[in-house]
Amino acid sequence: MSALSVIERRMGRWDKIASLLPKTIETLPRIDHVNMLLKDCAKSSYLRTGESIHAHLIVRNQSSRAEDIYQINSLINFYVKCGKTVRARKLFDAMPDRDVVSWSALMKGYQDSGFDLEVLKLFKSMVFSGETEPNEYVATTVFKSCSSSGRIEEGKQCHGFFLRYGLMSHEFVRNTLVYMYSSCSGTGEAIRILDDLPYCDLLVLNSALSGYLESGALKEGFYVLRRMINEDLVWDSFTYTSSLKLCTNLRDLELARQIHSRIVRLFLESNVDVSGALINMYGKCGKVVYAQRVYDKTHSQNIVLNTSIMDAYFQNKFFEEALNLFAKMGTKKIPPNEFTFAVLLNSIAELSLLKHGDLLLGVVVKSGFRNHVMVGNALVNMYAKSGSIEDAWKAFSGMAFRDIVTWNIMICGFSHHGLGKEALEAFDEMMIAGEFPNHITFIGVLHACSHIGFVEQGHYFFTHLMNQFGVQPDLRHYTCIVGLLSKAGLFEEVENFMRTAPVEWDVVAWRALLNACYVRRNYSLGKRVAEFAIERHPNDSGIYILLSNIHAKSKEWGGVAKVRTLMKERRVKKEPGVSWIGIRNQTHVFLSEDNQHPEIMLIYAKVKEVLSKIRTLGYSADVAGVFHDVDEEQRENSLSYHSEKLAVAYGLMKTPENSPLYVTKNVRICDDCHAAIKLISRLSNRLIVVRDSNRFHHFQDGHCSCCDYW
Repeated sequence: MSALSVIERRMGRWDKIASLLPKTIETLPRIDHVNMLLKDCAKSSYLRTGESIHAHLIVRNQSSRAEDIYQINSLINFYVKCGKTVRARKLFDAMPDRDVVSWSALMKGYQDSGFDLEVLKLFKSMVFSGETEPNEYVATTVFKSCSSSGRIEEGKQCHGFFLRYGLMSHEFVRNTLVYMYSSCSGTGEAIRILDDLPYCDLLVLNSALSGYLESGALKEGFYVLRRMINEDLVWDSFTYTSSLKLCTNLRDLELARQIHSRIVRLFLESNVDVSGALINMYGKCGKVVYAQRVYDKTHSQNIVLNTSIMDAYFQNKFFEEALNLFAKMGTKKIPPNEFTFAVLLNSIAELSLLKHGDLLLGVVVKSGFRNHVMVGNALVNMYAKSGSIEDAWKAFSGMAFRDIVTWNIMICGFSHHGLGKEALEAFDEMMIAGEFPNHITFIGVLHACSHIGFVEQGHYFFTHLMNQFGVQPDLRHYTCIVGLLSKAGLFEEVENFMRTAPVEWDVVAWRALLNACYVRRNYSLGKRVAEFAIERHPNDSGIYILLSNIHAKSKEWGGVAKVRTLMKERRVKKEPGVSWIGIRNQTHVFLSEDNQHPEIMLIYAKVKEVLSKIRTLGYSADVAGVFHDVDEEQRENSLSYHSEKLAVAYGLMKTPENSPLYVTKNVRICDDCHAAIKLISRLSNRLIVVRDSNRFHHFQDGHCSCCDYW
């Protein structure tokens, strides 16, 4: 439909209403006619027309007497529908008499405006006034407000009150009651109500399932779904989307596929909502191929489905494919929305494609989505993960609205870049802004303390502040403390902490401790930790590599050989070191001692040239870290062509002088490359940013942002 035809339709409707208005005070239409006009104005949000009718009623003295209750109720309904709740409240307070419609209309207005507490206050006033008895509409509004505000105790009291008036027999009252119990309490109370009902229809079961999904009570949600299946009800599209969402949260692929087969039998794959839920479910369950098949079979592809399939690829780490889908959207002339841009920016963040992110920002601004919080959050995340923490801060500072996700991204971004003091300052600003921290916030803060060695502050956050804000520490927080203590060399404290902590340690914690033993040269503890960790996690290659490096540093070549043999026997493969750099919108990928790149000979020559120049600045190859029992020259050659050195050399060859280089590596940067790139940054007078698996390193003028504490 064209914009012109929409305007013509609205003008026609306006003319119809205007034609019914009185031309003079004497020709005011009948009261029932006035109420009909007010109802039409409320439905279409014609504020000025409704105000004109109100003015005529005031002049005729037909809006303040006890017998005018019918038209005053219509005025209250009109004002709340137009978003003028304050005016509605003034009318309500001035009424000489009120009926249940008066109370119900104002309550609904408060609820629609998001003032759930005012609804409950108004209901309390209604009960104490004794003016009227509640009806089913009041009960529904009150239960919805209890659900929205999470006030389960008040909801229970209201439940008992409405039972006395026999209002539970109304279907929509039962539905909202069940939803309130399932969404607020997350316990079996909603199920007990269902069990007490003589008959459960689909709507009340849908309400229970939806509420349990919202509260995260998956066990209870599964009970409701099983009941739906057993009672052989005819499901609607809402039931299918909710049941698929439950399967997604449970990661129950088998049950989801049974539901999918039922959808196919009933020819419901053409339903956009159901198809979107299927794509989302398969994406979250790691079956992106199945998600693509559902997408391909959907004929009415819209922006929701396109974003869903892009997100499915993103969830499964197929970031390039997600970006390629966006290009295909352009050919289909499907305009993106804020969710689309969020997925795209987060995909670019994972690939560290800073230039692509800058280009996409232009599209975001042109499309008018720059001020959406979700897009702003993704933009800050993109810049932080792509290496430009300064641009991340600019994007953060330019956001008109921020939520807890925004603050968490910025705090964790500073922390990931090793800027611990800046992360803690951002945390202080968040507290001043009145935002309450959650478990993600404290992960970022504890990491920040770990990166700069703030042991006492980290202890304070962990033992006092988390408790103060009611955040229960989980394994990730305990692992942060392991990293904090071990990086500071407090190995006795680490051992005591790990023995007494009420968690089952995973491989990440053992690797953090083992890495600290390697860096701090506590090789005896490192060997003990590695042997214990290998017993617990025999398939993790990182532990074997760290143990092998410890043996190599000690020149225990027998130990190195033993580790390599053990890896071979257990078929544990070392993840190859891969680095990549973006140049002129193209990504160049390098493996250690690579020979695949078309310009590899020139790159090797550049590496030799740069390494010879930085030797005059004090560089000496760290051959002790090479875990091969070969002569020193071979070990030095092996170090020279690590993937990050190749990427940096190629960047020096192909980019203008003094321009920054952004390199990403899939594993931890080695000691020798760290030392070499520090001096290369001084030699070339460039900022070189390397993102490895642990953090960012900003090399400039011969120094690194980590201050060699990593």
